[in-house]
Amino acid sequence: MVTGIIGQKIGMTQVFGADGAARPVTVLKAGPCVVIQRKHVDRDGYDAVQLGLVEDRPARVTRPVAGLYSRANVPPTRVRREVALDGGGDAPAEGEQVLASLFTEGDQVDVTGVSRGRGFQGVMKRHGFGGGRATHGSMFHRAPGSIGQSSYPSRVLKGMRAPGRMGGDRVTVRNLRVVTVDAESNQLVVTGAVPGAAGTYVVIRRAVAPRRAPAAPAAGETRKKKR
Repeated sequence: MVTGIIGQKIGMTQVFGADGAARPVTVLKAGPCVVIQRKHVDRDGYDAVQLGLVEDRPARVTRPVAGLYSRANVPPTRVRREVALDGGGDAPAEGEQVLASLFTEGDQVDVTGVSRGRGFQGVMKRHGFGGGRATHGSMFHRAPGSIGQSSYPSRVLKGMRAPGRMGGDRVTVRNLRVVTVDAESNQLVVTGAVPGAAGTYVVIRRAVAPRRAPAAPAAGETRKKKR
């Protein structure tokens, strides 16, 4: 059975629970996807499927890649990703569709995307440094401070936190819970935030290590509030 699907981030909003509390959620367009290629253990060393995200915009591909799509008898797609298979259920064949109905309300998913690029940033924004004093004639405000010793080892150690490019990294947010599944419009609503700006391509997979649901208190018992 396929464990994930390709999608796009639409944006964030909020939903209200039965107790009236507002929860931040992210709306995702999940699929529709088509199976382009099937990976086998005996031939490739692992079980997976290569999915392509079906979009309105036509895709231009090279001749070798076009042959890959022609074998599956599907039109070329701009985005392709590999998704692992689990032991349950039957694996889809090449050319079959994978839809948002793969998930149900209450499932936990891991969402992988590329975070927003922030450009070249200093240590305060990039690493959360506190900075120096801003008053009493101080001339040390947003500088990183000492980066090493002069006598020994007389060099900057590897891993020193310094200014540099921030963002644009592959990020996975784990254990987001599916709030709503709209199979007709291929949309998912998940709790929390998802990396990337609106329109970013993401991969939505079943949670690798889902969290256990909190145990309900027994009859006549109340939970103690943490101080």
